Amino acid sequence: MNHEGRPDIRAMTNRLLRIMAWAILLAIIVATLSPIDFRPRSSFPVSVERAGAFGLAGLLFALAYPRRIWWAAVVLLVGVAGLEILQQIRIDRHGRVDDALIKAIGAFLGLGAGWLLTRFAGRLRS
Repeated sequence: MNHEGRPDIRAMTNRLLRIMAWAILLAIIVATLSPIDFRPRSSFPVSVERAGAFGLAGLLFALAYPRRIWWAAVVLLVGVAGLEILQQIRIDRHGRVDDALIKAIGAFLGLGAGWLLTRFAGRLRS
């Protein structure tokens, strides 16, 4: 509630964005480390799926943590690297540097888009 007794929409939106950011990262972790047959599939090439998943995560993290964009970048890069390393211990999965690069590019594109959106929205409010 704000000082006028009404719900604080900005705080509620930020909380929702944080939940969504962590939820998409958790979904990526589950999809990446689950058996290959359980991996969600679409009609897009697998590289587009990888970049898109991390792009969405980057966008949500940038919107949820606009003042901590570098922290969000570190979280996503550690996630990318960690997932590729963890895939090495699974018999049916494989971690590769080129996959990590595609995921990192997606994450940075999403972070950049989210950062630009927050800057643009801030200027509109001013």
